[in-house]
Amino acid sequence: MSNECQIEHRKEIMAVHDTMDILNGKWKISIISSICYHNKRRFSDILNDVSGISNKMLSKELKDLEINKLIKRTVLDTQPVSIHYQLTDYGLTLKTIINDLAEWGIKHRKVIIESE
Repeated sequence: MSNECQIEHRKEIMAVHDTMDILNGKWKISIISSICYHNKRRFSDILNDVSGISNKMLSKELKDLEINKLIKRTVLDTQPVSIHYQLTDYGLTLKTIINDLAEWGIKHRKVIIESE
């Protein structure tokens, strides 16, 4: 492999590493997926979609995603106060990845079930 190819390969590995740093953990991709398929979601909607996540963890992960400019939190002036979460334009760039992961997951489940 040429030196130029090695440098390019290292850049790709670093880019994947950076991506995984942002999307790491058990919940973030599921949270993004919930919001992605429904445009705007309330906290309780996401909590229902992502089985097994606690209120505290969902709150933490939503803040993390907001810090990374992937979601936008909107507080509505209603009684009681409503909060909606939606993907930012930047967050929407993950839609292809989310769709690809879902498609791969469906195929993988079939492969595993058929091999049993």
